[in-house]
Amino acid sequence: MAETHDLAPVMLTVCTTCKRADVDPEGPRPGAVMLEALKEATLPEGVQLRGVECLSACTRGCSMVLSGGSERWTYVYGDMDPDTHVAEILDGIAAYAQTTDGLVPWRERPQSFRKQTVARIPPLKLPEA
Repeated sequence: MAETHDLAPVMLTVCTTCKRADVDPEGPRPGAVMLEALKEATLPEGVQLRGVECLSACTRGCSMVLSGGSERWTYVYGDMDPDTHVAEILDGIAAYAQTTDGLVPWRERPQSFRKQTVARIPPLKLPEA
């Protein structure tokens, strides 16, 4: 595994317009609540956080994207809950940030990262076979 300072920065992108069927439609959007909860948390070294208005994963809100440079796999996660998943998200992004390719072994992923993956997108630079 490469030294942390040698790795590309990790970006966690959270949809701020996400909502879920189990919340008050007039209340704050759960995606915006998730972003604020993550802003208040201590992010792992080398991780940046940003909010965007839509990730087009509306039926899977709260949704977020975990990406890290042109050589790591990118993941889209859905059905995240700002009341119960923040600690798991922090654990998952810490494990991801330590990889050079974005592939965290299955058993080392938090439960929500195992069960709530919407998509896995290959890196721009695939390793040579």
